[in-house]
Amino acid sequence: MEHEFWNQRWENNEIGFHEREANPALVQHFHALALAEESRIFLPLCGKTLDIGWLLEMGYRVAGAELSEIAIKQLFEELSVTPEVSDIGELKHYSASNIDIYGGDIFNLSAEILGPVDAIYDRAALVALPEPMRTRYTTHLMEITRQAPQLLIAFVYDQSLLPGPPFSVTEADVKRYYDDSYQLNLLESKAVHGGLKGKCPAEECIWLLNREEQV
Repeated sequence: MEHEFWNQRWENNEIGFHEREANPALVQHFHALALAEESRIFLPLCGKTLDIGWLLEMGYRVAGAELSEIAIKQLFEELSVTPEVSDIGELKHYSASNIDIYGGDIFNLSAEILGPVDAIYDRAALVALPEPMRTRYTTHLMEITRQAPQLLIAFVYDQSLLPGPPFSVTEADVKRYYDDSYQLNLLESKAVHGGLKGKCPAEECIWLLNREEQV
C-alpha cells in the first residue's frame, strides 16, 4: 500500500484494525515460540498495538517498525513512556527501556540498524500488503531478522467479497513465501466471529514458523 494511504488512515483516526486489548491469539500461542525471558521480539508495521505492552509486561524486549509518526507517538503516550528520538539514515529511532521503534519505511530498515532479534510477531504486516508487495516484504523481513522464527497471523476469505486490507493470505501463499526457509506449523484455524469487518465469512489462521535447524 502507498505511504499516503496509511498516513491518511492514522490522520483520520480510521484505525478499525487497532485492537483494544492484547490479541487473544498472541496470548494463547506465544509460548509456542519457546523463548527465554528478555528475548527481543520484532513487530513489523506495529502501529500502536497493545500487544507491545503485553510483551513488555511479560518480560520481553520489543522492537518495531511503523510508518506513521502519529501511531508511534500515541504508542509511547499510552505506555506512559517518553522515548529518546534520533535519526538513523532515513528512519527515526524511538528508544526507551526495552523498546525500540523505527519510524519510516520498513524497507529502509537493515539488519545492522535493527540489531539481533529472537523472534518475529507478525499480526498486521503481511495481511496489510497487497499480493505484489508480499514477496518483497517477506524476503526483506527474513533478511533483516536473519530468519528469526515467527508467530504469524493471517486471514483467509473470498477476496472478491472485500477489497482489503486486511488481505486474504492462504496456506498456499504462506508456503510460497516461507516454505523454503522455515518449517511451517498451522497452530490454529478458526472462524472470525461475525465475519471479517462484519461483511464476509473468514478464517483466522495462526502459524508458527521455525527455522529448519530448530526442528
